[in-house]
Amino acid sequence: MLSFRKGLDVIRSFGAGHRRQTITEAASRAGLTRAAARRFLLTLCEAGYARSDGKHFELTPAILSLGHSFLSGMGELERVRDALLELTRRLGESASAAMLDGTAIAYVARSPAPHRIMTVGLGVGTRLPAHATSMGQALLATLHPRELERYFEAATLDRYTPHTLTTRAALTARLAEIQTRGYALVSEELEAGLSSIAIAVPGGISAGSLAINMSAPASRVGAEEMRDRFLPALQEAVRAIALAVQRA
Repeated sequence: MLSFRKGLDVIRSFGAGHRRQTITEAASRAGLTRAAARRFLLTLCEAGYARSDGKHFELTPAILSLGHSFLSGMGELERVRDALLELTRRLGESASAAMLDGTAIAYVARSPAPHRIMTVGLGVGTRLPAHATSMGQALLATLHPRELERYFEAATLDRYTPHTLTTRAALTARLAEIQTRGYALVSEELEAGLSSIAIAVPGGISAGSLAINMSAPASRVGAEEMRDRFLPALQEAVRAIALAVQRA
């Protein structure tokens, strides 16, 4: 089981900005020795999930099959995607849905705006640190105290911008605010120039907890507009998703 987990760590090392990696790079990002990373990478190549030019390795489209069974079994995602598309149509900005996965969030649906607002390309399967994202904070705020304690034991609160919350005290205080007001509002905590607002879907979906958000350039959409214009639309979308899940 430990070996299986290490293999998954190697797959996850091919994140945004690291589509092609050397053995040394993959080992560093996965927290493995170079020899161990090499064995896993060669195994992935033999199985058709990766390929190599002799120096660099990259995943192949076959890797998508690993997540297909999970996503295809989640009929609720169709309702979620519909809600996100409607949000983008109405407000002209990107809308996303994500689930908590360890100390990160994993994107499960997305409706991108015509204009790109993040330097990191986002799509289904993208993982981002929970503590620095609106959806992550919204989901963390729903955790039972014991679950939150386990999160803090495992999390590394890395700094991404001068605004990132990097201490347990600061993040705990933020989560308390979110529990009181019912939404998470993040401004330039993951990436400079990016703001987002998120709400956790009550009860989540069959596969677990879920949050949806909308994001926009901080220079164009301020915190007040996020609350006044985006929040009501998000709340409406959450109600629609929750109702659709109950009927499913």
